[in-house]
Amino acid sequence: MSRKRINIGLLIFLALAVIFFSTSCEKLKINKLKANHHFSKANNYYTENSYRLAIEEYELALNYNPNLVEAYRFLGESYKEQYRPGVEDEDNMERAEKALEALNKALEIDPTNKEIIHSLGDMYDRMRNFNEAEKMFMKIVEMEPTNMDNYYVLAGFYNRYASERKELGRKAEEMYLRRIETDPESPQGYAYLASFYDNIPLTKSSYDKFDKANNLHQMRLELDPDNALLFYTIGVNRFQKALQLQNVLSRAERIKLSDESEKALMKANELDPSYSWTYAYINMLYRNIHSDLYPDRYDRYIAEADRWQARFNEIRKKDLERERLERELRGEGKK
Repeated sequence: MSRKRINIGLLIFLALAVIFFSTSCEKLKINKLKANHHFSKANNYYTENSYRLAIEEYELALNYNPNLVEAYRFLGESYKEQYRPGVEDEDNMERAEKALEALNKALEIDPTNKEIIHSLGDMYDRMRNFNEAEKMFMKIVEMEPTNMDNYYVLAGFYNRYASERKELGRKAEEMYLRRIETDPESPQGYAYLASFYDNIPLTKSSYDKFDKANNLHQMRLELDPDNALLFYTIGVNRFQKALQLQNVLSRAERIKLSDESEKALMKANELDPSYSWTYAYINMLYRNIHSDLYPDRYDRYIAEADRWQARFNEIRKKDLERERLERELRGEGKK
């Protein structure tokens, strides 16, 4: 009798458990549907830059599904979009804290998500929290050491702080060099490092920046010998060194630079005669360098400069007209 009562009790318990489990499963399904509904609405608001409304919907989505990692991520992104770097009032700092809280929660759920790690690094960067931002960007490089873009991200980060801390300029340079070492057959790596050198402020200690950039352009040329834009870039580099260091260089050095600039610019023009800025720089080369180096030929070079300037004006006018028509076709500029 006792065994029979136990069996009946067990059956009742199991029956109730099944009912409870079924009810729980049904409730879970409904909650997930509601979460997805609010998440979808939030995404629409986010794409429309309506971040306050997006935040409300992302929070509702998370009420129904606390494990929805993308909701945490874009909740953080929404707060981040509202954050104003450099403003330290209470509301702005609260937005920063909520952005970090949501993004860190997303990372807790999905600790290997590169996009979330990058977003956290970006948020710390906006807050000028160098150490935490560096940790995030370094983490991405460690996770994907063969992904070239990661080195650019870290190099760009260091470069933004280089004016405040000189050693960070060297760190940026190191990242660009590591990018080249990772894939020495890619012209892009040389281009980024050359651009880094070109943008270093000109001081007595950085006079060599022109030659460092030019050496990299020459390496690119070996990989891409018919690139008109690359010849143009070399011509501009040689022109800028002759112009900006005119009080430092000897006449012979400037003549060599002007010849190299002219040769590169003429080659660029030969490869792509439609590129207007090549004409502009040939004009400036004759007008500002050649006429100064060869005063006895001054009138001749000014006349040449005028011809190249006229050609630039003609092609540039066509460029601007084409750009205007392209904007119209895209529906831009219409009232």
